[in-house]
Amino acid sequence: MGNEDNRRRRSPCSCCLSVFKWIPVIFIFGVIAWSYYAYVVELCVLKTENRAAMIFMLIFYHIALVLFLWSYWQTINTPVGRVPAQWRIPDEEVNQLFRADNQETQKRILNNFARSLPVTNRTINGSVRFCEKCKIIKPDRSHHCSVCSCCVLKMDHHCPWVNNCVNFSNYKFFVLFLGYALVYCLYVAFTTIHDFIQFVQNENGLAVSEQGQPTGSGMGRFHILFLFFISIMFAISLVSLFGYHIYLVLVNRTTLEAFRAPIFNIGGPDKNGYNLGRYANFCEVFGDRWQLWFIPVFTSFGDGISYPIRHLEEDTESLLGYHSDTRIELEEDFLPEARFQDSIIP
Repeated sequence: MGNEDNRRRRSPCSCCLSVFKWIPVIFIFGVIAWSYYAYVVELCVLKTENRAAMIFMLIFYHIALVLFLWSYWQTINTPVGRVPAQWRIPDEEVNQLFRADNQETQKRILNNFARSLPVTNRTINGSVRFCEKCKIIKPDRSHHCSVCSCCVLKMDHHCPWVNNCVNFSNYKFFVLFLGYALVYCLYVAFTTIHDFIQFVQNENGLAVSEQGQPTGSGMGRFHILFLFFISIMFAISLVSLFGYHIYLVLVNRTTLEAFRAPIFNIGGPDKNGYNLGRYANFCEVFGDRWQLWFIPVFTSFGDGISYPIRHLEEDTESLLGYHSDTRIELEEDFLPEARFQDSIIP
């Protein structure tokens, strides 16, 4: 990271900006805290007469809430996957790079430095990708985040709702966060829809509650109805976002790669360059232990630096006479460095 980024991060203005970035997260926690009061106190404790139904509702509510908060917390607090120090170009070579009078010289300097690095992505002119701010060679699928002021491994996007980059180190947590948030909202909506319908059908609902019948107070009824509307609104927005990221997982593609296909040194631009098949793609993010697929613990494959490439796997299988169902066995037999070595030597 450059000195300019360090000075900017230590300035008073950047400190105020850092505090401002937490406002969306505080807002989400505030909504969750209010929804907890509205559901547990106003709906279950004060309004529900059937104790067995109340216990049943509270058990499933807290299961959904714990998984939701756990995955959200993991998404927020997991450190950003940073590029290792050995990818940084020495100052002398950086000066030579900036003093170069043409692109071919710059390309030769970058390719020579990246000779021993497992990189297959290239720029549009065929050069190894280089970050001028961080002074590093960019590993495959990594990008510079202007908010985090660093290059991030397998960067998907920077999400203000978690105040963190969605990347290699927390992508599983982010997908689980979207899924459990959707489950939480749908569960709350389905268990409060009866009160919403009852309110619509009963024109004198507030008057009935004032007469002492166990339908909740006027303010309590407001909390429950507002809870229904909020849960429906969040569920509508979450279902499309969650579905989109499930699609990205199954095709092994990041949001950035969906908008701009990665360019490979062999084959050129290819949006499906990392697509190994739906199950293999899913396991790359969620791991191969099904018991931990839906638990917010890190189980993703790899180191965030190198990734299996589809056309390299297909070439290996065709040369050895294997079919697609042996892809997983081939991946276990080759280290990432060995598999990429032939493609990065000029």
